[in-house]
Amino acid sequence: MTQSAGAPISSLMDEMERQIEAEVENLPSIHGELPITYAPRNVRSPSLSMSDATTIPDYVEHTDGATEIGKLSAEAIVREYEAAAKDIEAMGVEMIERVKQCETMTRNALAVTEEMKDTAARYREEAKRIFLEIESCSLMTAEVRKTCADLKKRIATPTTAS
Repeated sequence: MTQSAGAPISSLMDEMERQIEAEVENLPSIHGELPITYAPRNVRSPSLSMSDATTIPDYVEHTDGATEIGKLSAEAIVREYEAAAKDIEAMGVEMIERVKQCETMTRNALAVTEEMKDTAARYREEAKRIFLEIESCSLMTAEVRKTCADLKKRIATPTTAS
């Protein structure tokens, strides 16, 4: 950059660009050459085999008089739509599998609910048995107390001889 002050600006810019390019070219690469792997393989390299290129779905057919470019473009688009339709159908199959799993879980939940009802009924029967046993013991205890009280009264009261 030893240009005189009267040099045109464009030549100064050209010289600066050359210097920057030279510096950039001399820089060592910090990443090296990395392959581009961020896109799926089928996006990076579309299939152009003859079986795919000549096969179009049965629900479409070329119009008479269509240009070759028009035909190829239409075929490519209909193939993409067909691939998307097949993916949608596959999602439907997957959804049916999930519905079957939900149905199985519902059946299992209903069976568990019935088992819980049976367990609750057994608890109620056990509660009734214990309730009756406690009341029976209470009645027996009351009877024992009454008998004891009657005996105390007999023992405490002198008996008269007749």
